[in-house]
Amino acid sequence: MPDIYHSLLGRDLGHLRIVAELWGIELKSSDVNEAAKELTASLLDPERVLELMDFLTPQAREALSTLTASNGRLPYAIFIRQFGDIRDMGAGKRDRERPHLKPATVTESLFYHALIARAFFDTEQGPQEFAYIPDDLFELVSQRFPESQNTKDKGTPLTHASTTSEPAGRGATPGEKAHPIPATDRILDDATTLLAALRLGKLDFAKHAGNAQSNPQHDPKLIPLLHAAGLLKKNIPQAEIVRNFLEAARGEARKMLIEAWQESEYFNELRMMPGITCEGEWKNQPQVTREFLLNLLEAIPNDKWWNLSTFIGDIKKKYPDFQRPAGDYDSWFIKRESDGQYLRGFAYWDQVDGALICFFITEILYWLGMVELASPEAGKDITAFRLLNSENLKAKAEDARVKVSSQGTITVPRYAPRAIRYQISRFCEWENGQAATSVETKPEEYKYRITPRSLNKAKEQGLKVEHLLALLAKHSDAGIPPVLVKALKRWEVNGTEARAETQVILKVSRPEVLEELRKSKAARFLGEPLGPTSIIIKAGAQAKVMAALTEMGLLAEDASGSGES
Repeated sequence: MPDIYHSLLGRDLGHLRIVAELWGIELKSSDVNEAAKELTASLLDPERVLELMDFLTPQAREALSTLTASNGRLPYAIFIRQFGDIRDMGAGKRDRERPHLKPATVTESLFYHALIARAFFDTEQGPQEFAYIPDDLFELVSQRFPESQNTKDKGTPLTHASTTSEPAGRGATPGEKAHPIPATDRILDDATTLLAALRLGKLDFAKHAGNAQSNPQHDPKLIPLLHAAGLLKKNIPQAEIVRNFLEAARGEARKMLIEAWQESEYFNELRMMPGITCEGEWKNQPQVTREFLLNLLEAIPNDKWWNLSTFIGDIKKKYPDFQRPAGDYDSWFIKRESDGQYLRGFAYWDQVDGALICFFITEILYWLGMVELASPEAGKDITAFRLLNSENLKAKAEDARVKVSSQGTITVPRYAPRAIRYQISRFCEWENGQAATSVETKPEEYKYRITPRSLNKAKEQGLKVEHLLALLAKHSDAGIPPVLVKALKRWEVNGTEARAETQVILKVSRPEVLEELRKSKAARFLGEPLGPTSIIIKAGAQAKVMAALTEMGLLAEDASGSGES
């Protein structure tokens, strides 16, 4: 940081005389540079510095102590949020109003005493403005605050201090933890479903969001997580990594996802929060924010239920800028979706930064099986959480057996091997919604049906009926019904031998009516005759045939229920 002399350079003679007046110094030089040198020599007198410190207000001493604890500097936006800003005025207005005699803020008082200055310094995020104590003056000022020495690593801002033994917040009361919501490892089942859907091309990211046949519902957080874990690249499953993930024990598979999440620079919790839209080119640092919050959570005692709101409140009090470079609350354009309001400025901390902490614990950590949650009663807001480790969440063995019916329905229990469900799903149509948005609606078993269409799709991917038969024979609870084995083998030889179709059939009262219609301009809309008074209408042509009958002087009744007339 600059020393006191270089911090004073650029100030006019009037400013230097204000500093001298406040320090009780008689400034003799009328040359700005010489006056700065003269003033510097006096300001660095240790006895004079300690004497001045005793006359400062408690608020001013608190500000200097805060800077001392942060190695002599803090981002300017952070400092002035706590201690106020300096009024902007030119030399003429300053000399008339003499703000140093009645400073509006602590920052203004310290500035005119030359105890602090402001300047831009290079950081990892680029140039940022800081409030700082001049280097040589810092050595003297810090002696007044020995308790602030060595409390932080050099260069580490107070707002990003490592956690101490005292955790943020407090334990939860019995009422706050009355209705616990146990953690689960459902994320593994949802990941299996999503990987299979992507492998089959069932996910159309532009449409059909709720159609379980073409695009099973999935948690939007899952796609970026699977990318972070290397299971996907450009939404394409990576065969070898997917195989290792599916064949791993549930505990190991969940660990793979958690470690990938912890290390990812691209999994961005802030931009996943519901109810807000992030606009513009600004960037946050999700991995840094994630690590900071996890460090704070580590200080909470193991197996201890903890109050959520006080945990968030303590972070606001002690580390409000945990995710904001230099305390910047203006350059991030975050819009509330409900009313289009931009949430800019520290006034919206609870709606953005506080909401992120809540989302991080109650959505992300719960989703990963890292915490249990609790509320006062069912259906109420979450009020407490409890951290878990790998021993707390016992992973069940995947040893359940598959059930196969003679009608071609396959039921796969949740705790059947995930790799087997993944393979079976590639041969079948999916009958139930394979994923859901809440734990209560997620299935304990997954249902599939073998159809000619699904077998043809599997064949296009190089899969054979014999592969499916081998899977089912090995993992079904009661073997494969012989009639299904026969049907599958027969299909492999002959293909589809029967087809059920829905057709619109026209029935007339007399053969002459049908003959007349076949000679009209509507003949091209007619299909195969089914008798002297019945004929199939081609798909989509019902309205045209009905219109042709009207032109012939016949009023026809629509009994198909299609709504066409």
